[in-house]
Amino acid sequence: MAGHIKSVATKLGLPLVFKSSFDISKPYFFKIISWSWYGRGLECQILEKVKMTHGLPVITDTDLLVAAADTGRIINIKKGQMCAASVMENSAERIMLAGNPNVMVCERGTMHGYNDLVFDPRNMEWLRDANCPVVAEITHSLQQPVGRNLEGGDVASGGLREMIPCIARTAVGAGADGIFYGGT
Repeated sequence: MAGHIKSVATKLGLPLVFKSSFDISKPYFFKIISWSWYGRGLECQILEKVKMTHGLPVITDTDLLVAAADTGRIINIKKGQMCAASVMENSAERIMLAGNPNVMVCERGTMHGYNDLVFDPRNMEWLRDANCPVVAEITHSLQQPVGRNLEGGDVASGGLREMIPCIARTAVGAGADGIFYGGT
């Protein structure tokens, strides 16, 4: 397959990086399947052969959550701004099943429209389904990703700093176990 893909890419003058998944690393599979399809390590040998035979750069999935869990340190998983709170349950569970109970989930705002993050206090309750401490990131949840124009036509992110105390009080009132302040 790699040889055919390379010949097509070469013919069309396209750059090519061979990307292949080999580990069953989807959180919903984690409890059921915790082995590789071919035997641990064999997949890397196959990808090395693809690289050497066809001269292709090769990348593959890495299991970042399990690698983080293996450190034994506290892991703070931040909810993506486009994600529902419910997606955090699998991520936190993945770390705990890897043997690290030191995990917390972090609410950092939800994208509303094109240029505004909003803090939705309902997420503080919904994140409890992850069965770990819930933290509110009170600065980035007020960010405006392309908030202001600079001289020369550049743009920079901005935010609503004046709202930080209000969001902190709201988060605590909604049951936050901790506050994460990412400001300067």
